[in-house]
Amino acid sequence: MKKSLFILVAALACAVPSIAQEKAPLRLTDTITVPGVRKWDHFGVDLKGNRLFVSSEEEPAVEVFDLRTNKHLQSLTEFKEPHNVLPFPDLKKIYVVDGEASEIKVLDYDSYKLIDRIALTIDADPIVYDPASKYLYVVNGGREAKTPTCLISIVDTTTGKKLADMKLESNRLESMAIEKSGQRLFVNMTGINSIGVVDREKRAVVQTWPVTAGKDNVPLQYDEATHRLFLATRKPSKLVVVNADNGKEVVSLDVADYVDDLAYDAAHHRLYVPGGGGTGAVSVVAQRGADKYELVATVPTKPGAKTARYVPELNKYYVGVPAKDAQPAQILVYDVAP
Repeated sequence: MKKSLFILVAALACAVPSIAQEKAPLRLTDTITVPGVRKWDHFGVDLKGNRLFVSSEEEPAVEVFDLRTNKHLQSLTEFKEPHNVLPFPDLKKIYVVDGEASEIKVLDYDSYKLIDRIALTIDADPIVYDPASKYLYVVNGGREAKTPTCLISIVDTTTGKKLADMKLESNRLESMAIEKSGQRLFVNMTGINSIGVVDREKRAVVQTWPVTAGKDNVPLQYDEATHRLFLATRKPSKLVVVNADNGKEVVSLDVADYVDDLAYDAAHHRLYVPGGGGTGAVSVVAQRGADKYELVATVPTKPGAKTARYVPELNKYYVGVPAKDAQPAQILVYDVAP
């Protein structure tokens, strides 16, 4: 009897996988090699047109890929230092933030021809879009402009006109996140190691929350369901979770080195944190509750792979690998497991 029970227990143990044996949250399905590119910046996605845009700030160019086949379609040039690409299928326009040119270049949606320019100041880079107002918020100025403050310019995408500039007391601003149920805009005020809370109606900073878990806070995301902000610091490499009701840090976790992007996967309650330091890796963090988080996987990538894009509609995750030594630049394509 005891022997039979032992055999049954052993069989059940083999049938139930351990945590280490569970399906990996990210599975590499394709590697796209792109000769001639040295360093990737940010990704733009056009679901209607089945296109993936990736800016290459050093060449400078915007590379276009087919979302269905991963085939490289075209290289768009005529930029000085492109950082962000935002397609607007309904407007038949593509916005490209060209930092060195101090402007947004507006391209025709189909032909890619330059049809308009929206003037900004030097070093225009981070963006966030508010689909309710159809306003685009763009960070510009600061360190490259040799000013102690940065601007967040507000652009009406329906008219293609800049409406206003908001001045923030920091010479470096990074990622932003929109609150859809209210009027707040959260900003990583990296130059003063804080999060700025902007009232979008007043167009002014109404609160400033210090980041104490680390320095060099770059990417930022917001989970409106739990009122939690997610940011990553580089010194040291931490994922920091902040209560957006009071600005208090609730938890911090060690993650991959030198992070430049951060994605929150609301469907699977996960965060993907790509780090380009060392050999490169994506830290996958599970959200177990509003204030409970666990590092569940470290997915190896390649050195310098610090920018990425999660596309929830396709259940895909794209990681940009820069050229290094004999290795050409690549885009790594992952399936996201349920």
